[in-house]
Amino acid sequence: MKNQWAWRDEYSIGVDVIDKEHRRLFKIIEKLFSFGEEEKKNQRTCQEGVKFFKGHAMKHFADEETYMATIGYEGRERHTHIHKDFREQTLPTLEQELEESGYSPEAMDHFLGVCAGWLIGHTLTEDLAITGRQDSKWEGLLPSEELAAMKKVIKGLVFDMFHLESQVISDTYGGEKFGKGVYYWLSYGSAKDEEKRQEVILVFEEKLLVSTVGKAMGLKTNKMDNMLVHASRFAAKQFVGRVMEHLPDGDSYELKEENLLSYEQFQEVFQREKPQVSLLFNTGGQGYFAYCAIAPHMLQNGVGTPIENENAMREVEKYLSRRNAQAEQEEEDHRLKVLVVDDSMTIRQGMKQLFSQDYAVEAVDSGAAAFRAITLEKPDLVLLDYEMPVCDGRQTLEMLRSVDDFKDIPVIFLTGRRDPESMIKVMPLNPAGYLLKHLKPQEIKEKVDAFFENGKL
Repeated sequence: MKNQWAWRDEYSIGVDVIDKEHRRLFKIIEKLFSFGEEEKKNQRTCQEGVKFFKGHAMKHFADEETYMATIGYEGRERHTHIHKDFREQTLPTLEQELEESGYSPEAMDHFLGVCAGWLIGHTLTEDLAITGRQDSKWEGLLPSEELAAMKKVIKGLVFDMFHLESQVISDTYGGEKFGKGVYYWLSYGSAKDEEKRQEVILVFEEKLLVSTVGKAMGLKTNKMDNMLVHASRFAAKQFVGRVMEHLPDGDSYELKEENLLSYEQFQEVFQREKPQVSLLFNTGGQGYFAYCAIAPHMLQNGVGTPIENENAMREVEKYLSRRNAQAEQEEEDHRLKVLVVDDSMTIRQGMKQLFSQDYAVEAVDSGAAAFRAITLEKPDLVLLDYEMPVCDGRQTLEMLRSVDDFKDIPVIFLTGRRDPESMIKVMPLNPAGYLLKHLKPQEIKEKVDAFFENGKL
């Protein structure tokens, strides 16, 4: 393993300031991989190693972005977006997993697999592309607004089919290995145009399939067996089929071939192709999954199905549906964001129903999940349950106030308690106010509306 992550001459792009920092990053990764079991059990040792890697990664990104600006690199905007994606989504999620697990060996292996894979893939493609020696892997991605719509569709389907909240970890998943995985490849052809094809690769962490498909089947197993693999294939085909229903001409595609791939076979396909969609998600501790689509025709903006007498009604309905979906997405993107944190599913669902017409609402069931959600997408207001198991409202607010980026986020406590002692304890943490749960829903809504209008309850 040690030699696998050692610096090689092929990683050099010929720019001293970039190559120098690359060598440091590879050395840090190599050192972390070489930790023995005792060192991996030492939380402080792991924390320092991760902190060192993060510090040098941030310096490297800054140096590289400055260099791209000085040479007028055409792909700078795309390259900088990939840095931002790793810095603001991928790395915080991996760090959160480490913190929640107490830097367990399993979480460390997870962190190292993703970071090392990302570093090598990024160096051999995007960094070499700066010098013109390699094409960018991400030239063919869907435009940002279409990618945002795809994320929304996938997150909605994950909730509908598996009752799981999911969050995007990366917009540019590069095939990194996250734990023990199942790699499922589906190839579709169009009945209307033989030249059009669409390949979808779904990557699942095994424990996610066990906890969703396995649980739904009532299987008492913690590993992939014959029955679970077949059930997972069926669920995956159903999932992709429902995603394709949201695509133009999606109903014209037929499944031509499917394969279960080894990790090496998956890497071969992934390195050969340039995906239009490559998203990595987490499902709140249940496991990771990736959705990758290779469909070059999706980039042909403005090309649609000719409208004729036979299909006029259907095509107009599809057109209006796409317009409405886009308008809803644009409206949601501009709405104020409210995060509801409560261990009661009834309260979470009630709050979502109460606020979703006017605000973009996300709901999570614990303080740890709240911290992760805030890291990935900063809300305008947090409605925080005061009484929760493991990590209660006061502890959650203490955590938020300890992070500079989160210390100014307004937090309103949801509580069923009236005793002043509880409220006095949290006053130094500067909550924005308190709402009693026994209030009528409309009263709660009016008070939140007033808060956004006046800055106070």
